[in-house]
Amino acid sequence: MSGDPLSIGLLSDFNTYNLALLLKKHAGSFVVHCREAPYGQTMSVLLDDKSEFWAEPYDALVLWTLPERLIPSFSRVIAFEEFSVDDILSEVDAFAAQIQRIPETVWTIILPSWIALGVDRGLGCLDLANNRGVANMLMRMNMRMADNAERDRRIVLLDAQRWLSAAGTASFNQKLWYMSKTPFHSTVFQEASSDILATISGIRGLNKKVLVLDLDGTLWDGIVGDIGWEKLRLGGHDPVGEAFVDFQKELKRVVNRGVLLAIASKNEEATALEAIRRHPEMVLKLEDFAMWKINWHDKAANIADIMSSLNLGLESAVFLDDSAFERARVREALPQIFVPELPADPMQYPSFLRSLKCFDSPMISMEDRIRTKMYVADQRRSALKTEANSIGEWLEKLDLSVTVEPLNHGNLERAAQLFNKTNQMNLSTRRLTAAELFAWAETENQSLWTFRVSDRFGEYGLCGICSLVCQGAKGWMRDFLLSCRVMGRGVEEAMVCVVAQRAKTFGCTEIYTEFVPTAKNSPCERWLINHPNLKRESNIFRLSLVNSLDFHPHVRITMA
Repeated sequence: MSGDPLSIGLLSDFNTYNLALLLKKHAGSFVVHCREAPYGQTMSVLLDDKSEFWAEPYDALVLWTLPERLIPSFSRVIAFEEFSVDDILSEVDAFAAQIQRIPETVWTIILPSWIALGVDRGLGCLDLANNRGVANMLMRMNMRMADNAERDRRIVLLDAQRWLSAAGTASFNQKLWYMSKTPFHSTVFQEASSDILATISGIRGLNKKVLVLDLDGTLWDGIVGDIGWEKLRLGGHDPVGEAFVDFQKELKRVVNRGVLLAIASKNEEATALEAIRRHPEMVLKLEDFAMWKINWHDKAANIADIMSSLNLGLESAVFLDDSAFERARVREALPQIFVPELPADPMQYPSFLRSLKCFDSPMISMEDRIRTKMYVADQRRSALKTEANSIGEWLEKLDLSVTVEPLNHGNLERAAQLFNKTNQMNLSTRRLTAAELFAWAETENQSLWTFRVSDRFGEYGLCGICSLVCQGAKGWMRDFLLSCRVMGRGVEEAMVCVVAQRAKTFGCTEIYTEFVPTAKNSPCERWLINHPNLKRESNIFRLSLVNSLDFHPHVRITMA
């Protein structure tokens, strides 16, 4: 992704020049172009859809405002005057409605939360009191904006108060404000730029998906092969042991965000696994790990094997090891992998892991939360495959089930995630935000279905999407995409059959589809070419609906 261009618009009540510089400086693999609207003209730019500021599309718009300048009634709050909570929240709603009218050429809207400058303690002991305090009212306003943000899936809210906390008492610089309308210390802008770039990376699917861990000195203190699992420093009335337990708790939180854990350790496998199974203070259990390579081989080679088995690129991995030698070895052999410097003091491990922003994602779906279980189930499927005498026998034993349902608010998050990340089995690789995807499916004569797959070992989750545009007797399959996890198991054919059946009910006699080649979707082209019922003319494929299409007998279809 080196050199990937990124266009960011900055619209604010204050001078964002320093923020623009830091976004460019810390952009990593991105080449950032920032366009700043004149500060102090936020509402005039928002209200004018013909403004020159909207002339170019933006990958992200950072809309960073001060509450007293956008919410007129809030000035009464900071003046410690009587105010109406309802009036203020109505003004928040009106501002949110204006945000939702931002042109669709803006892919993502990033909203830092509102903070009050120069108020300090507010009303002191009354500052959190209902209908009185500044802090209380700000919380209500930010929560109201969060409620409104749910109506526009482009909006991502970021916690600006955390940025101020990082800078401490120097966060607001009165002198800079008077001299250049720059309100914040550089630390605030550094934290902001870091979070903004992490958000954009997550939206683009560049967040890390696998965390590979060493064991001795990383998950516990001590060399298990020398002293046995009973004498490891882990938990108990021991500051170091407590730190390792808290570190494992943080790792568990990472798993719940959809990140896979794996082990790459130089140890005897039986000894290491016994420690994980039997130590009473182990927070992480074997089922929390998608895979492990515990042997005396080169760690870089083991990590490469792990990523290959998980069917993920090396750029998706993070490696944590207490050994500086092993970290250097992996950096040299596998430069695509992110290998941060683990602190020398294990008591810093928990806070260090919390500080990593490489796992940030704009959404967490149910599939994310059970991702490790899904990979463990995949290993069991692979074991069954080795026992079967043929692919057909294996597929029959899997007992595949596909549930079809139209796009709706319940499956929209995961559908948008799949829509914007699937590359290999993807007809056109067009990209739409969740809001755009939902609006497209709601348009007359346009339909979109999702396909959720399971088998005897468990759920694969929402794996497929098909869409159809009806034009009289002719139908166009606009989108066809499928997760690589279930490719080659008959789900592809089942999806086409479902779309064909629905197209017939709409009066279509044939379906056309156009394959748009990219650098990664050749598997989709091969599948289209090999489909016995599809006739090809250049990149256009035609399916006649005169004869019925049959589902594979090993796939059960349920229409929700």
